[in-house]
Amino acid sequence: MEPLHPADPQHVGPYRVLSRLGSGGMGQVYLARSDRGRTVAVKLVHPGLALREEFRARFRQEVAAARRVGGAWTAPVLDADTEAEVPWFATGYVAGPSLRQTVAHDFGPLPTRTVRILAAGLAYALQDIHRAGLIHRDLKPSNVLLTLDGPRVIDFGIARPLDTPDSGLTRPGELVGSPGFMAPEQVRGEAVTPACDVFCLGAVLAYAATGRQPFGDAEQPGGAAGLLLRIVEAEPELDGVPAELRELVADCLRKDPAARPDPAAVLDRVGAGWTVADGRALEPWLPAPLVDRLGRHAVQLLDREDPGPRHTLPPAPTAVAPPPPPLPPAPPASYPYGPPPAVPAPRPPVASTAFLVAVAVVVAAAAGGTVYAVMSSTPEPLPPGPAVTASAPSAPTGAGPTDPKAPGTGTSSGGGPAARLPQSYVGTWRAASGSATWRLDLTPGAVGEPVMTLRVDDPGYSCSWRATLRGAPDPVELDASTVTSGPAPTCTPGGWSRLRLLPDGTLRRELDGGSNPPLTYHRE
Repeated sequence: MEPLHPADPQHVGPYRVLSRLGSGGMGQVYLARSDRGRTVAVKLVHPGLALREEFRARFRQEVAAARRVGGAWTAPVLDADTEAEVPWFATGYVAGPSLRQTVAHDFGPLPTRTVRILAAGLAYALQDIHRAGLIHRDLKPSNVLLTLDGPRVIDFGIARPLDTPDSGLTRPGELVGSPGFMAPEQVRGEAVTPACDVFCLGAVLAYAATGRQPFGDAEQPGGAAGLLLRIVEAEPELDGVPAELRELVADCLRKDPAARPDPAAVLDRVGAGWTVADGRALEPWLPAPLVDRLGRHAVQLLDREDPGPRHTLPPAPTAVAPPPPPLPPAPPASYPYGPPPAVPAPRPPVASTAFLVAVAVVVAAAAGGTVYAVMSSTPEPLPPGPAVTASAPSAPTGAGPTDPKAPGTGTSSGGGPAARLPQSYVGTWRAASGSATWRLDLTPGAVGEPVMTLRVDDPGYSCSWRATLRGAPDPVELDASTVTSGPAPTCTPGGWSRLRLLPDGTLRRELDGGSNPPLTYHRE
């Protein structure tokens, strides 16, 4: 979670906004709470995109698709207003991490039994999706949330009805999906069938078992274009997949859609009847460290109150200024996210933290994973060719409203005026990744001022980004990057990042939510 920014809404429809959860190519996702105390995830279209009818149409499609599916293994829509000035919809919130966060950052590759139950839950989810007449088209680790009950599939932003291959929302030549977790027919731009989701399932299971994508990633030679070529022509790399699951994963990843098993066959081959039923695992399925983490997260969620956006206090005035002229009457308030909620009745006394901890233990032991969240961490569909972002947006976790290291604090650890980039970071830094060369220039500046320019040069493309200082001095954090040069389909803006000086004098830039190892830069 991330604290609210000053420009974020305080209410969306009847929901009080508590914090940021993440962002994607179409919108921002917030943690919010109803006046009756239900915690939800609210997704808004970016205000600029809300003015474009094709994005409104895609948002309506996402809401309609999620409503059609339902089921125990996917996320139900609780509320929506797709015709508001800034369209939004709300789902229940799940206090659990994504599969990507778990494997890449929190735990590592999952045990065989956990992967087997993961396969069963995802196959049931695909059955529900296909039974509703949809193809998900974007099953990937960041769209799979892990709860104590089992996995949950989220994000129907690019789901497509089976009976309408193209509703006009995808431009000719545009790829729809996420590189690394796309089927060959998606890469080739051909019509997709439910077998497309089964291929993605195989890639997700391989990632869960090994921590690696079965066809590599865009950091390897050839970049994103090479990755897409390997998906179409190469055999998957399945070293590390448990022997008892390797044949199933290989069958899901067959190039011919007709040769892949359907979800019912996957359920049979993983013995789902003995492990899951009625939307939950019959026995504990997650490793103990992850169960502990879910319990701690439940405590934080139950004890969370609305902290409001973070503001930096101005310095005390040194002289008394003359009184300002009277202000004109304020215009009526405008609520682009729908009407504000009615003033609620006085709230009952808040339970003590000790009581909330006790409730959280019960939740973690018996009812974890009964609420859901829908969020997208995928930018707009990529066109053919390499796609480069300064960082991959996702949903930061673990930073509560009083966490001194929560991103975006905008002050030094000692308070006072806005912090500045430490002099030890200033300079030009270089890194290499495959055939690409990265140049990072850091210049002096305070929080809120531009301090970073980043450029990548590759034989097939060049992109440049710029970012402002978000927090300092320890750690140094940069705001989301903006593209300053490079073609828009190839070079896209990214999320926030963190800089660290290492003992050997090198600089590491950690991309928020990135599934690949961070780049290490050497000073010029």
